[in-house]
Amino acid sequence: MPRYLTEQDIADFRTELCKVATERFARFGYEGVTMRQLAEALGCSPKTPYRYFKDKADILATVRAQAFGRFADALEKAAASAPDPASRGRSVGEAYLNFALKNPHAYRIMFDIDAPIDDNHPELGAQADRAARFITRGAEQMVEAGVIDVDPKLFGWTMWAAIHGIVMLHQSGMLAHGPDYRSLAAFQGSTMMKGAATPGRKKERKQ
Repeated sequence: MPRYLTEQDIADFRTELCKVATERFARFGYEGVTMRQLAEALGCSPKTPYRYFKDKADILATVRAQAFGRFADALEKAAASAPDPASRGRSVGEAYLNFALKNPHAYRIMFDIDAPIDDNHPELGAQADRAARFITRGAEQMVEAGVIDVDPKLFGWTMWAAIHGIVMLHQSGMLAHGPDYRSLAAFQGSTMMKGAATPGRKKERKQ
């Protein structure tokens, strides 16, 4: 007679499955992972994962949504502790780096998986949009405070692209003989802030 599964049993299995799936997708990509492989890693029958998720795409969407959610949580927490828009930007940048380096598998499935973010998995789209809106909102706040005088959307996305590039270079080992990734991120951030500063602030910096 099969054992009755409690809600906690179900939650624990889903958590473990998502943990294994995150690591496998990050290492082997979407096409390099099968439901059978996930089942083998968990020590269960090949059909068991289908009791908790529709298919492999559903698992990937779930773990990516979780990763984006944790990512946005980290950025929002950093922003909440900063007293002004400029220091908020620095705190968020540090939180971004810390998340990416402490959670390399989660970071890779967020940005290095060739799978669409579409209406088929609304939770994934909502969490990805949350992260994107938060980053551009930070730039909007700096414009409102007179810290920078540029298009906030372009500035926010450019900052995101730059720090993502630093993370990718670090994770691939390309910075082994180059500058420290934190020094590179600090230089990139300060240079962009100087270039985007309002005319009055630019004069203050020169004096």
